[in-house]
Amino acid sequence: MIDWHSHVLPDMDDGSRNAEESLKLLSMESEQGVRLVIATPHFDAQEETEAQFLERRERAFRCLQKEMNANHPKILLGAEVRYYPGISQLENLKSLCIEGTSLLLLEMPFSAWTEYTVREVLKLSHFGSVTLILAHVERYFSFQNKSVWKRFSESGILMQANASFFLQFSTRRRALRLLQNAEIRFVGSDCHNTISRPPRLGEAFDIIRNKMGEQFVFQMQEYGYSMLS
Repeated sequence: MIDWHSHVLPDMDDGSRNAEESLKLLSMESEQGVRLVIATPHFDAQEETEAQFLERRERAFRCLQKEMNANHPKILLGAEVRYYPGISQLENLKSLCIEGTSLLLLEMPFSAWTEYTVREVLKLSHFGSVTLILAHVERYFSFQNKSVWKRFSESGILMQANASFFLQFSTRRRALRLLQNAEIRFVGSDCHNTISRPPRLGEAFDIIRNKMGEQFVFQMQEYGYSMLS
């Protein structure tokens, strides 16, 4: 199982505070059957440069890596890149992609998007070899017109949902339908800590497996690994 969205790196953002907490999060992920965790700390271009972020991320990863063992999931480094007007002009955008890939996790504003915002994202999606994944897409649904999703889909923009979307009874049916229709491609824990926002990916996949079957989950994971290769 792949966790596509996590804040497991220590002292990077509002996620894990230190290596000890990070190791607990990774152990929880392992117990749930997660074998690969994509670390996606927040990146805000209005607060730091790409170089500063990458240096901080490398230090955090080295600190954690020294304490990890063979029972912990493998970590791939990435970022949760916060949208801002003009983001399509951001230099070195590829350096923020999930390592070894052209996949960029993008966090959008939690408000109705203007036509400028939509066009900016579409422009960003045509940034050459970068493939956009919208982070925790379920958080934006109530703000946007349905036509936005059609435009994004036609431009090859992919969608990531959080485990909580499948765990909440009020949203579960919609989450499963979007997953079945391949409108949602990736699921992440978006874990931040062991108490209020722990990883619950295993529970979400139990629901997916019970509804869709083992073969569906297998194909979903195969698709995920193919995008990372």
